[in-house]
Amino acid sequence: MIAEQVQRLFREAGITINGDAPWDIRVHDDRFYSRLVRERSLGLGESYMDGWWDCDAMDEMIRRLLLSDIARRVPSGLSEKMRFLPGYLFNLQSLRRARAVAQHHYNLDHALFYSFLDPYRQYSCAFFDHTDDLAQAQQNKLALIAAKLDLQPTDHLLDIGCGWGGLARYCAEHHGCTVTGINISTAQLKEAESFCRGWPVHVYNRDYRLIDGQFDKIVSVGMFEHVGCKNYRTFMDVAHRSLKNDGIFLLHTIGRNTSAHYADPWLTKYIFPNSMLPSLQQISDAIEDLFIIEDVHNFGPHYDKTLMAWHANFLHAWPTLAHKYDERFKRMWTYYLLSCAGAFRARTIQLWQIVMTREGSGSPQPPRMRARPF
Repeated sequence: MIAEQVQRLFREAGITINGDAPWDIRVHDDRFYSRLVRERSLGLGESYMDGWWDCDAMDEMIRRLLLSDIARRVPSGLSEKMRFLPGYLFNLQSLRRARAVAQHHYNLDHALFYSFLDPYRQYSCAFFDHTDDLAQAQQNKLALIAAKLDLQPTDHLLDIGCGWGGLARYCAEHHGCTVTGINISTAQLKEAESFCRGWPVHVYNRDYRLIDGQFDKIVSVGMFEHVGCKNYRTFMDVAHRSLKNDGIFLLHTIGRNTSAHYADPWLTKYIFPNSMLPSLQQISDAIEDLFIIEDVHNFGPHYDKTLMAWHANFLHAWPTLAHKYDERFKRMWTYYLLSCAGAFRARTIQLWQIVMTREGSGSPQPPRMRARPF
């Protein structure tokens, strides 16, 4: 009965269980059906990690599932609802809790990340403007950010969540500005210090809430997803007090179409603990009376291409990683990269670059503000 129900729902999404299309699922263990109904997205991801099913084009399968809106048509049980409760009740991204994602994800062996990233170590959406090459697309993204910030050699740029230092080095290298980067991942900071050596870049192990000083420009790329809805206003307050009156602030973040206080259970458990995607409404509410939005640029479809390129690189590099990680880890990363690609392709999640200035500062109108459409 349960198997027939799941098979019917998948057929309505254009997916045939044990079919011949690349996006069809091949089920190896019939326990898959009850686990999927009972645990929904968590069960789908975990059962793949356990080898209970395979799919040649998982990215497309996920896109079809999301567009069919199956999740709304399968009632969630109490255990499923309980997974979302902590996000409503507690600040999961407090000063004490914030470092959990660094320990769980960003402090993994840097060789794993470098196996699929570009030379500037960009772990965020690339901009495939007139190119299909990942490295060039990431440099396009970096150039786009610098242009929107109207970076000048006299600027002191604050990079909130500086990762392995790629953006900081690019800005110092190509625009001659001074960069201060903050991060809470000790592994990333060590690599950033090495990568930026010889350039006017200084990196610190510091939570964004402890930033002091003022800066000409501020940028934050791929970090706001870890702030959490209970801290959105705090983050914007910090950015506001840290930005000089005539400065520019660029926020680069993945986002949801609708507001929520939770994230996907599988991603929360296995990839990004305590993370949460904001909506435009939540961002807008958080900046009220602080910032003016000068520009919003959505290039979410480029994240689909970015993730597919990362996955191809990851598979190519796997023989050099297999001695450190087991097959379940490989399947976990495959599911992570391809399911996210499918979500961006379905347009259920977006990638925004939002340019802001302080209220009362006047419009910056930098000459290269507008990017070409994708």
